[in-house]
Amino acid sequence: MKKYIKIETGSYRSKDMSGRIFPILKDYQKFSGDKQGGFVTVDCSEFDGFEGLDKARVNVPDISSLTIVPEGQYITHRDELKKTTDLIAPVEHEDETDEQAIDRIAARFSILDEMADAVATSKVRAMIVSGPPGIGKSYGVEKALEKQNMFQDIAGDKRKFEMVKGAMSAIGLYKKLYEHSSKGHVVCFDDCDAILYDDLALNLLKAALDTTPRRTLHWNTESRTLMAEGMPNSFEFNGGVIFITNIKFDNVKSKKLQDHLQALQSRCHYLDLTIDSMRDRMLRIKQICRAGMLEKYAMGKETEAELIEFIIKNKHRLREISLRMVLKIADLWKMAPEKYQLLAENTCMKPERDLQ
Repeated sequence: MKKYIKIETGSYRSKDMSGRIFPILKDYQKFSGDKQGGFVTVDCSEFDGFEGLDKARVNVPDISSLTIVPEGQYITHRDELKKTTDLIAPVEHEDETDEQAIDRIAARFSILDEMADAVATSKVRAMIVSGPPGIGKSYGVEKALEKQNMFQDIAGDKRKFEMVKGAMSAIGLYKKLYEHSSKGHVVCFDDCDAILYDDLALNLLKAALDTTPRRTLHWNTESRTLMAEGMPNSFEFNGGVIFITNIKFDNVKSKKLQDHLQALQSRCHYLDLTIDSMRDRMLRIKQICRAGMLEKYAMGKETEAELIEFIIKNKHRLREISLRMVLKIADLWKMAPEKYQLLAENTCMKPERDLQ
């Protein structure tokens, strides 16, 4: 009986295989000698990009980088890849040094701060920000919006912006846009990706982001919610919108969703933070720690460096690679400096899994 394996983190001849799924031919084997990690032998006969070979050895950091998946998941993965022309993309920024990569990442986040400020001051109508979870997308945006609302905060007035997180229905989207429809107001949707899969919500968002001089939103069906709250069935939207998402628009496979996302991109500025690899995430952590993220813990530079090195060493076992995880481990240090690593191993890491 065939088994199918997902490569959580791994490579084949320096090409990233993370997220790929294959039929497994030989189970995980450790490298001989002192070399760290190991490899798994997979059937690659149904894929291009393997120099015509039927099988290949995919190198992985350890056994926890592999996950057994059902056949149906493999079939879906295989069929989606076959729709693309370049199945194994070359590693981006291959010749970049760590310092150059940190500068690239810092420059992207600097642009994010500038664009958020431009939306907050009504110089730009709307922006979409794309990047993986846990890298600090929301932080710069919220900071820029808070800066512009400083006087409202001092006066005790209601803020002219709102950070909306989590699930969002079409009627909920309509209400939020109405509440912030005045010029100078900004509504930021953070991790509200469900909107992108709801046709009605998407059409409302497209109307709010439109480039026409007047942006009028309509709710053309009877709604008890709107009636109960005394809200109109249409209104002119003059506010700003920031949409923060984990979805990388260029990687979406659904043709229907692609069309919707292209329509959104055509209406506003789209910023991809280009943190696409494990290396980029680790360098983002280094960059933000250098900027002082851990200063409040007063742990000293030597301990801070030790903590970051611990994260790098165990990056393939940690449940996630994110700034949140760094703070979790820093909290454990604050709680028990002498054994924070042991605590992290038990509360922040995946257990070893036997694939046999």
